[in-house]
Amino acid sequence: MKRFILLTVLCCLALGMSAQTAKEEIFADVHRSAANYYAYPQPSAVQTAPPAGYKPFYLSHYARHGSRYLINPADYEKPLEILTEADRNNVLTELGRKTLLIVDSVAHMARSRYGELTLLGARQHRGIAERMFHSFPEVFRGEAEIDARSTVVIRCILSMTAECLQLQSMNPKLKFRNDASYHDMYYLNNDDLYFKELRKADKLNQLKVALREKHVHPERLMVALFNNADYVKWKIDAGKLMTNLFDLASNMQSLDTDLELYSLFTKEECYDLWQVSNKNWYVFYGPSPLTGGKIPYLESNLLESFLNAADTCIVKKENSATLRFGHESCLLPLACLMELGDCGYQTTDLNKLDEVWRNYKIFPMASNIQFVFFRKKGSDDILVKVLLNEQEMKLPVESDMAPYYHWKDVETYYRNKLVAFKKN
Repeated sequence: MKRFILLTVLCCLALGMSAQTAKEEIFADVHRSAANYYAYPQPSAVQTAPPAGYKPFYLSHYARHGSRYLINPADYEKPLEILTEADRNNVLTELGRKTLLIVDSVAHMARSRYGELTLLGARQHRGIAERMFHSFPEVFRGEAEIDARSTVVIRCILSMTAECLQLQSMNPKLKFRNDASYHDMYYLNNDDLYFKELRKADKLNQLKVALREKHVHPERLMVALFNNADYVKWKIDAGKLMTNLFDLASNMQSLDTDLELYSLFTKEECYDLWQVSNKNWYVFYGPSPLTGGKIPYLESNLLESFLNAADTCIVKKENSATLRFGHESCLLPLACLMELGDCGYQTTDLNKLDEVWRNYKIFPMASNIQFVFFRKKGSDDILVKVLLNEQEMKLPVESDMAPYYHWKDVETYYRNKLVAFKKN
């Protein structure tokens, strides 16, 4: 008995030691501070075997496009312009001149490719497709039908293409239906005025300003880059330049280059700047009580697409897959609406938000939600397992065999949730 108690205590201690805070995770790998620019991490979780006799037959997913260049040309051109002018005025330090050369190089890489998928982005989706094929081979056997649809944005279309080509290379018999049409945008990338208005509230705009004042501290960086404090005070919006350079540093992990800008920032600064992002995404796209927890319902149409497609494919009794490709601004609220793991967490204390809710775990580049369906010969009981970025998720319904859930319970919960919102 004493030995059992000792082992239990040791296990609890080990679990406690392995649970890192967000700050510890970012200090261990500053790339996580990139938030939605975080390049898709290599999955390490081991899949839980299905209950005896159950085999996968259908997979349904929504994936964000893979790594991309920054979308706005000004994200490259503005810091380049500021540093170039400072260099002409001989006010850059040696580090400032080095930073100018790196920014100039990255700006050249991105020229006329703003928002486009990078080579890494395509590789991310090929890797996801390859792992899906190996993890759930029964889904992709024979002449399985693959219905793949993308938003009309080219980086999403190319992400879809990368996954489909990888799957077809592994089974040439697969039958694909590929589409990218405004016809499907109502659920692939919903744009609803009601939710836009929720985000325009004065209190939210005031919060944005307050978060920058609290977490953006450019003084040390300006001293490191410029040798003239009066010039900085006169000519430069220091906070804006700091966040511009941080966005460049964050996004450079999406490029095939050895150049980097993360060394401009201390780990503390990376954590601080990430907090601005984490809190903003939570309030403007997550389940924050500041918006009444309503924002995730922006993806009601997308969740209905999952439910309806599943019903159709279950009735067909044939192995198949439904693949959808879009954006992080859809995937994050969808994960919150589905209450995957801690995604639906609600708190009014933003100072403690990152104890539970961390955006880099939800929507890195190429992030994806997979519903995998299982059936057993001679049984009508369909099971489902849900993966977020290839990690098994806890769902908001009871199960006697988690992470596997009875589909009838999951579908009933989500449909009732959508009905309740529409009534209100």
